[in-house]
This record gives sequence, structure tokens and C-alpha cells, in this order.
Amino acid sequence: MLHTENLSKDMGEFILRNVTLDITPGEYLVIIGPTGAGKTILLETIAGFYPPDSGKIIMDGRDITNIPPKDRNICMVYQDYMLFPHLTVEENIGFGLKTRKKDPEYIRKKTVEMARLLSIDHLLHRKPETLSGGEQQRAAIARSLVMEPNLLLLDEPLSALDGQTRDKLRTELRRIHDITNVTVVHITHNFEEVFSLADRVAIMNKGEIVQIGNPDEVFRKPESEFIASFTGMENIFKGSCSHQDGISAIKIDGHIVYSATCLGEREVYATIRPEDILLSKDPIVSSARNSFKGRITDIKNNGMVIKVTIDVGIPVVSIMTRRGWDELQMNEGEEVYLTFKASAVHVF
Repeated sequence: MLHTENLSKDMGEFILRNVTLDITPGEYLVIIGPTGAGKTILLETIAGFYPPDSGKIIMDGRDITNIPPKDRNICMVYQDYMLFPHLTVEENIGFGLKTRKKDPEYIRKKTVEMARLLSIDHLLHRKPETLSGGEQQRAAIARSLVMEPNLLLLDEPLSALDGQTRDKLRTELRRIHDITNVTVVHITHNFEEVFSLADRVAIMNKGEIVQIGNPDEVFRKPESEFIASFTGMENIFKGSCSHQDGISAIKIDGHIVYSATCLGEREVYATIRPEDILLSKDPIVSSARNSFKGRITDIKNNGMVIKVTIDVGIPVVSIMTRRGWDELQMNEGEEVYLTFKASAVHVF
């Protein structure tokens, strides 16, 4: 559906470096990355707001690299809504169709239809200033979808909303995508949006796409130290890989961690997601190959989850549910046993 080939753009503070990306029809692709990674400039270059310094943009087999934005049938929604304050919700939603000189009756029909899909048909007579943030964003999304775009670009569309409204609109985005099957590229810093919306997730850094795949694959099998750290892996250790008793063993500061994915004799990084580490007051009898005794050095209550740091000779972070931690009832300084499977140890 959309193919970018070695797309590059240097704007000084923001840059793209040889971005090659394939997006399939009907896909919901989410892009994440640190501030300044090039996420927004990538979307704006695809939309045609900036000409690339080099590379191509192909949509449905057609080279649109030098086609004006108005002729690409690509719509973009920003986090700050960008509604026309002097127009009603109905006029805002139908604005693009009016510029295309569509029949007024057709505009009215499509506007009401899209407003109903976004659950704002009762607000068509209102001005943007009288709407909540969530209602304004729904109107902005409706204004784009009514154009029946080949591609919908969303630049942090939920980041300006409060938590409850953001959760509701995130659910709505999934529902609307299921109904319309529009191809979407969505920028966010919120990992919940990745897992609830994305068919695939791409991570950008310094103007490049550094990893792309389904969310579980990217978050559980990072391909670099940067990606592991950015996705919240926390347990990232440098060591050397060898083989013992038919399984890979990684020596980390004199400690042995067993892994199912370490191949060959080499220096590696080993990562373990905190939620894959089981804590107990007593030794755990299980088939898991990795078991250590340590002392709790830090406890952080993050509301829904508890983050626990345990010193086993190397610092290991585990995350528990609030209920699980209440059942364990342990404090800083106490001894604890931790266990995790060899398959939970990812190596790169």
C-alpha cells in the first residue's frame, strides 16, 4: 500500500536517515521513539508537507514523492486538534468535502454519518470552544475520515487528553479502524496504545527505524541495548556466552544465567523483562533453570504494580501486581528468592 525507499530529510534539529518502510493495506502501524527521533518529520514527509532530500514514496504502486499534499489523499491529525474556531462541528467535519466541491446534500449526509461513527452527532451545531478535549479530537478524526483517505496519519492524537478520556478514545480508535479498515500510522509515547492498537510497532532513533515487528516481538526480543532500555526492559546485563549441559550459559559478573537463545561463544547482552521474574520467600520448586537468593534493596509503589530491586550479586528488577506483593508482605533488607525461565532470557 505504502512504500518508502531510503527516505532522507535533514532539517537540522530533526532528520530522517534512509528510512525504508512497507505498510500493508488496512494495517495499524504505531511508531514510537524518544523525542527528536524523527517520528513527526517522517509523517509530514509522507503527507507531502516537506519534500525529501532523497528517496521515494510509493503509494498503491504510484510514485507520489513530488505530488502536492492535496493530491495524495492522505489525512493527518495532530494532538492539538487544529479545528477552525469560527466553524461549527458540522462545518469542520465537512470542510474538506466542501473544498472538493462536493454536492451540499452529499456533504451533509457524509458528515452526519461520520459524526455518528465518532459519537458526536449530537454536537454538530456546536463551536469547538464549547467542546471537551475528547470531543474536539473526535471531531478532528471525523474531519479526516470523512475524506475516505488512503492513509490516515495520527501524531500523538491522545496525548493532550486526560487519562479516562484517553482510554475511551483509544478503544474508539480500535473500533473505528475495525469498521473502516483505513490504513493508519500512529505516533505515540504511550506503550498502552502500542499494545491495544498496533498490528506492528516501529521504533525510531536518530532518524532511523531501528526495529519493527509485532508488539510482543519488539518488546520481548529487542535487537539492541537502546531498544531494550527504551521499551522498559530494565534488566540488561553484559556477559559472555558459553554452553553447559546442552544449554547456553551466560557469565555475568561471576554469576551464571541460563538462556535458551544464546548461540555461540561470544560477548552478549542478556535481557529479562521484570514481569517474567517470580519472587518468593522460600525456594521455588519448578523447571525454571534460573534461581537466585538475594536481598531487597528498593521498593517502588507505582499504584497498580510494585517494582522491586533485588541484589543477588547483580541488581535485578522484578514487577509484581499489588495483590501479589500484599500476599508476599516483604520489606527492604529482607531476603527473597527469585526465579525465571531460560526462555525468558533474551540475548543480542
